[in-house]
Amino acid sequence: GGWQMKLRLAQAVLVDADILLLDEPTNHLDDGTVEWLTTYLSNLTETTVICVSHDTPFMERMCTDVIHYEQRAVWGPHRRLVHYKGKMSAFVEKQPQAKHYFELSTTDLKFTFPEPGRLEGIRTSTQKFLEMENVDYRYPGAKENSLNGVNLKMSLSSRVACVGANGAGKTTLIKMLVGETQPSNPEGSKLFIHHNLRVAYVSQHAFFHVEQHLEEAPAAYIQWRFKDAYDKEKINSEMYRISPEEQTRIDDFGLEAIWSRRVRAGILEYEVKKRNIKERDNKYYSKNELLSMGFDRLLKQTDEKIAAKEAGLDLRPVTVTEIQKHLDNFGLAQEFGTYGKIRGLSGGQKVKLVLAAAMWNCPHLLVLDEPTNYLDREALGALSAALNEWGGSVLMISHSKEFYGSVCKEEWIVGDGKVIVTGTSKEREMKAVAKKKKYDKEIEGEELLDKVGGNVNANGDKYKDAATNFWGKALSKKEARAYEKAKKKGDVKRMREQLQVPMGKVMPGFEELGDGKTN
Repeated sequence: GGWQMKLRLAQAVLVDADILLLDEPTNHLDDGTVEWLTTYLSNLTETTVICVSHDTPFMERMCTDVIHYEQRAVWGPHRRLVHYKGKMSAFVEKQPQAKHYFELSTTDLKFTFPEPGRLEGIRTSTQKFLEMENVDYRYPGAKENSLNGVNLKMSLSSRVACVGANGAGKTTLIKMLVGETQPSNPEGSKLFIHHNLRVAYVSQHAFFHVEQHLEEAPAAYIQWRFKDAYDKEKINSEMYRISPEEQTRIDDFGLEAIWSRRVRAGILEYEVKKRNIKERDNKYYSKNELLSMGFDRLLKQTDEKIAAKEAGLDLRPVTVTEIQKHLDNFGLAQEFGTYGKIRGLSGGQKVKLVLAAAMWNCPHLLVLDEPTNYLDREALGALSAALNEWGGSVLMISHSKEFYGSVCKEEWIVGDGKVIVTGTSKEREMKAVAKKKKYDKEIEGEELLDKVGGNVNANGDKYKDAATNFWGKALSKKEARAYEKAKKKGDVKRMREQLQVPMGKVMPGFEELGDGKTN
């Protein structure tokens, strides 16, 4: 990410423009590069620089004027661009309500993260669930290691910032921690990751997956991703996808499915169902045995699905109502979460969606790669407060000392192939405990029609009774009555209007109403 941003800046500099437009130019950049960019922009005398940025120290040193997009009571519901002479600090003196540009703790926005839930065998917040000993990593085809002799450990109390220059190997280290890559010296090292550990990884390029669903609502995206009680996006990713070669090995072995998993005498074992073999003859194989047969991705998928079940995803309703409640906890209102499209979201709103989706499975470890990119100051304050309240473990890559210093007391400094640990994460309250999950029952069918005053004596009619609209919202009394009248008349167009079914869409369970184009 850092090298790509440097390349874009180099291209912009070579243009020798009269007006230089910069949108979040410090994203992904290390401190040395930000220092160079600040000096370069400040010394320009023949170029007008217009910059959008949430990096307050950078803006304070670089800008001479501030254009603020603000709202005042006398303007009604509208906002205007207001010009202020002077630096950011001078602007805040004139507009004290904007002090959150300098202080993360002054935000009114609030994020609420779901607690991680029980992790088998982990009884205290300081008990390690991840450990590295003498780990090396070398990229395939490279002559030298990118990382040498890495020794690390993490627990639920861990609040860690991974820092270093662009290209030092921070992302390489993170990929090993989340299981995307393996040590280059497996015989001479140890990499322990708890088999039920749920990890939420928000990468530098997290927008990529979300932007495959631009025409869908955020709630519909989460519904698609988790409707099968596991993270479909993760299972379909390159890290988990079963290769043709592995599939051939699976077929040759006659493996039909992995049914369950257990720990016996400290060894992880998997129950294997083979084709044309009765269930009572299922056999248990150890993890090492299955790995030696070349079933690496199959085991990853199995572990991920079991971990999702441990989180209760098989019980959690994937309805628009339940998803919107979750999105509300991340500051994405119904206007955007249920009724808007991902295409229409701002960069900051997309980050909120990515965070909300990552936290749906109640992870134990949240890995954030450059979390300050695209989030405004208010959202950064909310994220900092939420992370400090949350009961899970946090690992972040960030160049913003102001932000990571508000959360992390432990630093992993990556450079010259080494990882140096400084500081210590303090012991925290143990919140990852077993709790019975309760979800509000959604009223539907005749029960809802009774409640809203609709007619429930419609058995045998061609069209179904309706309790909720296309977006999962309960029908009002007026809507329910109008729908009933239209149903009795067979007025499909009117029924679609009351259920708010978009043109060209078919409402699940109400296929008889068509797509609106042929009726």
